Amino acid sequence: MGISRNSGGVGGVVGGVDMLSERARMMRDSLQKSQSITDNVVNILGSFDHRLSALETAMRPTQIRTHAIRTAHGNIDKALKAAEVILSQFDISRQAEIKILKGPHEDLESYLQAIDQLRDNIRFFSNNKSFKSSDGVLNHANSLLTKAILKLEEEFKQLLLSYSKPIEPDRLFECLPNSMRPPSSPGHQDSSGKSHLSNSNAEQDGAGNAVFTPPTLIPPRILPLLHDLAQQMVQAGHQQQFIKIYRDTRSPVLEESLRSLGVEKLSKDDVQKMQWEVLEAKIGNWIHFMRIAVKLLFAGERKVCDQVLEGFDSLNDQCFAEVTIASVAVLLSFGDAIAKSKRSPEKLFVLLDMYEIMRELHSEIESLFRGKACNEIKESAFGLTKQLAQTAQETFGDFEEAVEKDATKTAVSDGTVHPLTSYVINYVKFLFDYQSTLKQLFQEFENGGDSNSQLAAVTMRIMQALQTNLDGKSKQYKDSALTHLFLMNNIHYMVRSVRRSEAKDLLGDDWVQRHRRVVQQHANQYKRIAWAKILQSLSIQGLTSSGGSSSSGVDGQNSSGVSRSTVKERFKMFNSQFEELHQRQSQWAVPDTELRESLRLAVAEVLLPAYRSFIKRFGPLVESGKNAQKYVRYSAEDLDRMLGEFFEGKTFNEPKR
Repeated sequence: MGISRNSGGVGGVVGGVDMLSERARMMRDSLQKSQSITDNVVNILGSFDHRLSALETAMRPTQIRTHAIRTAHGNIDKALKAAEVILSQFDISRQAEIKILKGPHEDLESYLQAIDQLRDNIRFFSNNKSFKSSDGVLNHANSLLTKAILKLEEEFKQLLLSYSKPIEPDRLFECLPNSMRPPSSPGHQDSSGKSHLSNSNAEQDGAGNAVFTPPTLIPPRILPLLHDLAQQMVQAGHQQQFIKIYRDTRSPVLEESLRSLGVEKLSKDDVQKMQWEVLEAKIGNWIHFMRIAVKLLFAGERKVCDQVLEGFDSLNDQCFAEVTIASVAVLLSFGDAIAKSKRSPEKLFVLLDMYEIMRELHSEIESLFRGKACNEIKESAFGLTKQLAQTAQETFGDFEEAVEKDATKTAVSDGTVHPLTSYVINYVKFLFDYQSTLKQLFQEFENGGDSNSQLAAVTMRIMQALQTNLDGKSKQYKDSALTHLFLMNNIHYMVRSVRRSEAKDLLGDDWVQRHRRVVQQHANQYKRIAWAKILQSLSIQGLTSSGGSSSSGVDGQNSSGVSRSTVKERFKMFNSQFEELHQRQSQWAVPDTELRESLRLAVAEVLLPAYRSFIKRFGPLVESGKNAQKYVRYSAEDLDRMLGEFFEGKTFNEPKR
């Protein structure tokens, strides 16, 4: 009340001063007209000035007190506002504590908000340490935050565990393009050993590549919650705890998904002990497993990591590496065991299949296993690719050497195509199914050079090695005619196979024509050796008597001096030789129909005209005597029919009559 009164008195004084000043001014103006009056007024005004000074002196303490009171008002307002802020922080802290003590399970969103509020609260009191209770408040808040994060870790673990389930094989197969879905099992193969593909059209992207759709490993609605929990744990400095929880939860699930698919952990010893047929099937399965693992399971895991750990790239990479490293190791260890196992020719194609899949997956492995944390895994995969390439190339070299040195004792008594020939030719034809892979292989190890010419050179060397081996095998035959029939059959098989395959484009027409001439040379040699003796029996040489008489004698000579008995001997000799040739060479084989008919025709064109000529000239000598059919046993038509039975690979107990 005192403050109000003083304030009113000061106001009245100030108003009086203003009025006096105005009157003084007016009086000075009017008094300028009269000096005498002015002098009198000056004395009066002097007294007024004295009074004004007295008033100002009286007012100064009052003004000072007013300023102090106003300053006090401001300080009180500031103190009240500061107290209000502090009280509100206490209130926020109390509300956050209530939510945190309830735990995150019932209302995770509110729990996360409470943690954020608690962090704000800690920052506030850290910046306002002049408040005498700030240390106690900070200790309590930090303790509460630690408990909150621990509960958060447990919530993250339970949430991740609840939604982390192995993926059944059928679900994985549904994610494959139709062309790669196995009809019964992931390892189904056709007779060629190549992975089976159905005739369905595969889903393709704009570039024509088959589309793989990674499965949903964790429901999309759960991923934002996991991300928020992860963010809180990372902000609290709990990265290592997070990594452990994430790895220990996701890694076993991934491993179980692969086990359900059929992935086994096999040692090098296990691989070495397996029968080839079993191992080949497991390699076929492994190729499918690698494709499914990288394109579906690992791709799915990376997608989950990217969403849960968005904004934490290095932690993202580390978690992905931790989750996948064991599964990758199991897959790569099998491939490594195959690549380092004992080499054999039949392994080349599966090695190329394995190399193909690793090349196919190269860019995806590079993309998925990005970042420093994944370097070791990525390098292991690329190391396997190089090891497979090296082993395949060495096996290629082994095959060429094995063909040349093959000492197989398998006898082909009928002169047909040797199993080695069909094996090598089929081998070469299969190689051309892998042209692009082989070219890539050559580029891995050759400095420059055309990969086409390199493949052609390798193919020619294999063909030459085969011919060298066949030349050696042909010497096993005692009958020279069969030697040439054997070489004719085998080289013809090589030529025909090359002409009908892509090998022709690499080996060229010159190779084909040169070897066709070789086939013809062996056919001619066969004909000369096999039929020279019997054609000699149809020759007129040695039929005329030494006297050269032209008269008919008691022994049956004709006018030309040819002895009937000699003619009979010739017919008997021909019959015996032909029957022997028929019996033997009907058991020989020329498997190619066109070549067989061509060879029969070539023999008939030489044999039948000579036989007809002989019968026409000397037949009457024996036909007019007794038992003519004993000597002229066959007509030319009979011989032609019997020639049609040559080279059929038949077995006869008795020669046909």
